[in-house]
Amino acid sequence: MASQQLNSGNPRVDIEYRRKKSAEEMRYQVVSFALMIFLTLIAFATVAIEGFTAWFTVPVIILLAIVQVIFQLYYFMHMNQKGHEAPALFLYSGLVVGLITVLTFTTIIWW
Repeated sequence: MASQQLNSGNPRVDIEYRRKKSAEEMRYQVVSFALMIFLTLIAFATVAIEGFTAWFTVPVIILLAIVQVIFQLYYFMHMNQKGHEAPALFLYSGLVVGLITVLTFTTIIWW
């Protein structure tokens, strides 16, 4: 397996490319951080408002938590970049095993 050459031989081009990529990555992280803060405020507001029942509040909070986990994985843990296929495989395999376990115990208890 041959490694790809990341340098073009021109140091100025490489520095400009890295700066551009770093700025783009930082922009994604700041936007996702702002969205996570906004989702957290929505979750707090959902709990604070007296008119919502628990049947509405709990699924909304779980949905917001799932969205925040996706933001955490893809932007703060850099799972959206190349070279993270093996950790993603293990992560998703663990997720499938966990969901199957929860489903199994739920069906055992309820039926």
